[in-house]
Amino acid sequence: MKFQALLVSRDDNAAEVLSRILLDFEVELERCLDLASIQQLLEEKRYDAAIVDMDDADTASHILQTLRQSATSRNAISVGMIGDPANVRSAFGLGANFILYKPISDDQAHASFRAATALLKRERRRTFRVPVQLPVTLNWEGSSEVEGIVLDLSEDGLDVLSAQPLEAMQEVWFCFALPDSTQIEASGHVAWANSNGQSGIQFGQLPAEQHGILRAWLNANAPDVPPDDPPLSQGRLSDLSLGGCYVETESPFPRQTRIDLCLRVSDLEVHVEGVVRVMHPSFGMGVEFASRTAEQRQQVEYFIDFLTSRPGITPELLVSPKSISFQSEGISSESEDSDPDDALLQLLRNENGMSQEEFLAELHRQRRSEAEPSMA
Repeated sequence: MKFQALLVSRDDNAAEVLSRILLDFEVELERCLDLASIQQLLEEKRYDAAIVDMDDADTASHILQTLRQSATSRNAISVGMIGDPANVRSAFGLGANFILYKPISDDQAHASFRAATALLKRERRRTFRVPVQLPVTLNWEGSSEVEGIVLDLSEDGLDVLSAQPLEAMQEVWFCFALPDSTQIEASGHVAWANSNGQSGIQFGQLPAEQHGILRAWLNANAPDVPPDDPPLSQGRLSDLSLGGCYVETESPFPRQTRIDLCLRVSDLEVHVEGVVRVMHPSFGMGVEFASRTAEQRQQVEYFIDFLTSRPGITPELLVSPKSISFQSEGISSESEDSDPDDALLQLLRNENGMSQEEFLAELHRQRRSEAEPSMA
């Protein structure tokens, strides 16, 4: 499976290193030196990733805005190259998902693109659509049941043709049966709709059991669906609370990436879902645990118990990406309730304005404070 990447940089050393490293990840690199051609390139061709030299902030900002507004490449992973690590926050603010420090080394590029391509494969798999013709019933607030036909399915949602046109952004409930008679019943929101009754519905909270059934069906009926990459295992869980954790890894995922954390010891393993809130390039990431439902909260509690009940044993930590959001505004917290006593969770949610050094210093202070015996 080939991916396409666009490099916008006059740095010949960076171009040479990236061209060599990206071959290992089956990524074809196209370099552009003429900034005036960027918009035309993004209109004519689909890119999975864009690598942009960000030392000229104004030019980089224009390129990334053009990327997000393009019809074909708006969901491309963006990689920013910077010469001064002090500019990392501004690079994230301009829209970079990953950061490479110049001069770029083979090891740094390999670690970053290992995470980036794992995310690219997961995104392509998640949006891979299987054509179907299945009856579906739809309803929404203030309506009676509406009949329709499911036109295609993916892990992310479904396209439907309904007897009554839907409206973009409205919440709907739906029920349909897979060809093996398995019922899928859940809610979602309308991502797009037209006046002919055709619309795309993105899944909301699809129950875990139904998601597993749907995924297995898609795998069995779509032989061309790209396989998942093996989980990234070069990580160490350095800090943990009921609300989140910090993972030290050379291959952190970008902010707003939903991930699956798996702890494995012998034949026993436990999973917990979360979203990356803090990303420190080539060093680590802070993850807020998902705990909207009772099932998710139970997973987090079991995750904690799993670790605390095995002192002296270091379980294998596996991290897999699930999806990423490219929206920079209105990021909601994973938990509906905020625990003011969970210092790690509050740090993850309120790290804006902190440098990596300041964040890690506060993390160390919290760790030391928890280790000290109470004077009461």
